Amino acid sequence: MKEANTKGTRPLPFGIYFWTVISIALIGLLVAIYLSVSHYRVFTHIGYKSFCAISRAINCDTVSQSSYAIFLNLPVPVWGVIGYGFLLLCLVPAGTKSAQKKRMWAVAFWISLAFTGYSIILAFISTFLIDSYCIMCMVLHAVNLILLFYTWIVRKRFSDAALVKDTREDILYVWKYRARGLAAFSFFGIAAIAVWIFYPVYWHFQPPPLSDRIPNGITASGHPWIGAEAPVLEITEFTDYQCFQCKKMHFFLRQLVAQHTDKLRLVHRHYPMDHTVNPIVKEPFHKGSGIMALVATAAARMNKFWPVNDYLFAIAGKADVVDFKEMAAEVGLDYGALQRALKDPETQTELRRDIWRGNKLKITGTPAYVIDGKVYLGHIPPEIIKKGLQ
Repeated sequence: MKEANTKGTRPLPFGIYFWTVISIALIGLLVAIYLSVSHYRVFTHIGYKSFCAISRAINCDTVSQSSYAIFLNLPVPVWGVIGYGFLLLCLVPAGTKSAQKKRMWAVAFWISLAFTGYSIILAFISTFLIDSYCIMCMVLHAVNLILLFYTWIVRKRFSDAALVKDTREDILYVWKYRARGLAAFSFFGIAAIAVWIFYPVYWHFQPPPLSDRIPNGITASGHPWIGAEAPVLEITEFTDYQCFQCKKMHFFLRQLVAQHTDKLRLVHRHYPMDHTVNPIVKEPFHKGSGIMALVATAAARMNKFWPVNDYLFAIAGKADVVDFKEMAAEVGLDYGALQRALKDPETQTELRRDIWRGNKLKITGTPAYVIDGKVYLGHIPPEIIKKGLQ
């Protein structure tokens, strides 16, 4: 067999090219596995924060929390695990003697090209829609570009045929040895379909249903509460409806209240990190959370706080503008009365009181929790809850 030669240079041994591509694909697979685990932990572990959650602009967790992190009902990094696994499976026969150093590289090139195209789409989404970047995602973008380059180089070094012809020959090669590879590809395909069908939808938070057995009301100072009428542990939350961690922690606390109805009370206070209402926020951030907090404040005055609160948290992050008429119909609220309550100066004063109190407590972000006069930012240490519920 005559190997292709470019400009009279002698190519490196085939094994170096082959194992380099395999190693790069394995790096991609490992990073995709890490991102899949990180995505799971962001949604299920209360205090989890990835190592690359550095700032608002560089934050893997912000990217994971975005609705764009889910594609066809699977997290994007899980698709990455499937994709790199498929590429590695396709590369296995490329290292066999019967492949003659030529086969499967055109197919690998097309797969890498698809990966690179998807990376460009994800980079666009991070830049213009999420406005935040994931360091490990950028590593995958680099991996995809390197894979594209190397698969192109290997095909050029060891084959003189055109890309289309090589692609056809690769397909014929797979078909020729189908008896050998059918079991492996079939198993992989079945496993991928099973993952797609049965993968747990852990990113959909569901609060426990409101029921008559869980008391709720308004504190003497005018703040909504739910849980124990004579609590052993009282937690006051300062939250923002456009804050993902607030949503996750709130639903966790609601579950805890449902389990300890006679001991735990949750008191809600608003602290929207919206620059239009909160003086500590100097530039646009969490747009729309101010009006959402005002609506919830008005709903509290109409004895509909908790249904409205659950509704607003459920749609958090999906839109800056909420259809409050649709919300009113959903929770059984008189829309006309809601509009009148929104225009009432007392409603706006109540929201300003919450924000002023948060400023007074030196709360710089959400969520924040006050227990026995002490402020906990981001999450509550598990030992505090455990000790309080003993």
